[in-house]
Amino acid sequence: MRRPKRTFNPKREVRPVPGTDTERENLVSLASKVVYGGNPEHKRNPGDFGLTPPSSPRQGKTLCDSVGIFTQRESTKLLREGVRRGVISRREKNGWPQNVWAVDANGMPMEAQLENAERGIYHGYPMPETDIFREKILERWGQH
Repeated sequence: MRRPKRTFNPKREVRPVPGTDTERENLVSLASKVVYGGNPEHKRNPGDFGLTPPSSPRQGKTLCDSVGIFTQRESTKLLREGVRRGVISRREKNGWPQNVWAVDANGMPMEAQLENAERGIYHGYPMPETDIFREKILERWGQH
């Protein structure tokens, strides 16, 4: 039986707040191109994600269902808003940020990871309360 993950990637860094109109325009353009694909390990109910297998929750994985995110549309909206605001990682692959962070309407910080660096496809999940990086995301989002 797998144990829940107790450590988190210490290399995660959020890019600085975009400071120029050009940087903000580039983020708006990038936000229009990112795609939310999903991951069956973070779903109890498959919703409209079209995942194979439809759902396959794993112990230790945070579930989108637990915070009320059930649709591709809602997940995509959060992903794109995170990119638009520039709450993205310094690390990138093929021009796509490795991570994107967002905060849902209930104040839950979410993290998305790049899973397809050719097409800009991500999967995401709620950040566990034990992840100290979530405070940085909440602060950056303007929740604290």
